Amino acid sequence: MLAAHTAALGPHSTGQHTVTSLAVANPGSLIQSVDWVAIAPPLIAAVAALAVLVTDLFLPERHKQWLGRLAAAGLALALIALLPLTGGSPRATFCLRNVAGATDTAGCSYVADHFALVFQLLALGGALIAALLSTQTVDREKLPRGEYWFLLLSSATGAALLPASRDLATMVIALEVASLPAFALVALRRDGRGAEAAFKFFVSSVTATAVMLLGIGFVYAASGSLHLGAVAQGLEHAPGQLRPLAEAGAVLTLVGFAFKVAAVPFHFWLPDTYTGAPLPVAGYLSVVGKAAGLSGLALATTIAFRPYAHSWGLVLAVLAAVTMTVGNVGALRQRFDTRYSAVRLLAWSSVGQAGYLLVPLAAAGYAPTGADMLGATAAYALIYGVVNLGAFGVVAAVGRRAGIRVDDFRGLFARNRWTALALAFFLLCLAGLPPGVIGLFGKVVVFRAAVDAGLGWLAVVMAVNVVVALYYYLRWTARLFAPADPADAAAAAAAAEDGAERRLPVGLTATLGLTASLAVVLSVAPQLVLQVAGGSLF
Repeated sequence: MLAAHTAALGPHSTGQHTVTSLAVANPGSLIQSVDWVAIAPPLIAAVAALAVLVTDLFLPERHKQWLGRLAAAGLALALIALLPLTGGSPRATFCLRNVAGATDTAGCSYVADHFALVFQLLALGGALIAALLSTQTVDREKLPRGEYWFLLLSSATGAALLPASRDLATMVIALEVASLPAFALVALRRDGRGAEAAFKFFVSSVTATAVMLLGIGFVYAASGSLHLGAVAQGLEHAPGQLRPLAEAGAVLTLVGFAFKVAAVPFHFWLPDTYTGAPLPVAGYLSVVGKAAGLSGLALATTIAFRPYAHSWGLVLAVLAAVTMTVGNVGALRQRFDTRYSAVRLLAWSSVGQAGYLLVPLAAAGYAPTGADMLGATAAYALIYGVVNLGAFGVVAAVGRRAGIRVDDFRGLFARNRWTALALAFFLLCLAGLPPGVIGLFGKVVVFRAAVDAGLGWLAVVMAVNVVVALYYYLRWTARLFAPADPADAAAAAAAAEDGAERRLPVGLTATLGLTASLAVVLSVAPQLVLQVAGGSLF
């Protein structure tokens, strides 16, 4: 992040919010104070990553299970560090002095506002649930503990940094910090599928990053700045001969973030990557990786490229419609009796859900400020994160013994009723059906954003896709309560004798308990989501 001049300590008005400026001892110096409270959440995750890496060097092998507990504790502390930032004015740091000598968010590289806090909650909370889910997988698949926990914490650091970034350089760095460890996490799987999945993920991601860097170069040439607010002002007053360059730069810049969100046509890496990665890593990518890309896409469009709002609004609307349709059609085409069909079905479902997440962003292009619509995206992202990680947790629980096929869930209610009920509830939430009220609530919020923006055709496409998705969600749910196949009766009886499927490891129990409890509480009181994510996010 960029260090530069800042004004003397004191509040300065910035539209709707008041931002606390940073102090400098010498106005002529480039040295500035750092708001450690503002940067504490990603900083704690980074320090925890380094602590895990160093501890791994000296800890005996028999005690290395403590590394997972250290990683979970670091993520929990990072989440606690969000609390001092709530309820007050946005805090900014790493700021430039503007012409008038005051400091505001337009010249800051890091801003801890409501938008940043909501997505940091999603990123760090999702990483914590993935860490709980990983404890059993790391032991069973004999993954290198030190490397695994270091990479997970490092990726979570980048995902937490990105929503608070307010210049394009910092956003690219944060995106790469979130992505590079994820490549290695996918490759840690030892059966050969991990290397293939990581290679596909790496090549496609690097290509998207190269395209995005080219676009940022075009944007900088046209606007003369990398700070998002200054980019918007520069593009608005750019000379006519530079407008084609600026528009091309805006499109190319958005490619990298669209790749992380898995928007069509940048989704092709996702099914193979999810099936090749360790299961907790697939769940992590489906929530935290998507949250990072979504936050970057929201910041770039609603702040930096606001002068082109009607153009990118239409593009995102088309992307949302195509993405949800391709995702749901891909899920419909999955056979339930093939190996890894459960993960592939969740992967294609994730693509479809990405389309719903893009709807409020598209609507923001038609809203007066754009920021008002982002509450719907944040609310739906929080809901999706909870229930999707819960679904991956159940798949991990069942996949301990059997192959991860959808047909392996047949008769699960007879073997383990609570696990079956949890998965049924998660699937109904994803489908938007009662008693998964929170899923229905999220879809209504997104649907309303499209209608309020005048995107009636997009609301119709979304409604059709919601109905289409009911088919595969309900088919999977029905399998949970159907009688088990005779061929699986012996394996089910053996599992019942030793209690293998009933005695879940502590990490899996904590994952399912936490995600199911949150989903139930939010279904009873869905207004809690809007209280967290509602209002103007900037």
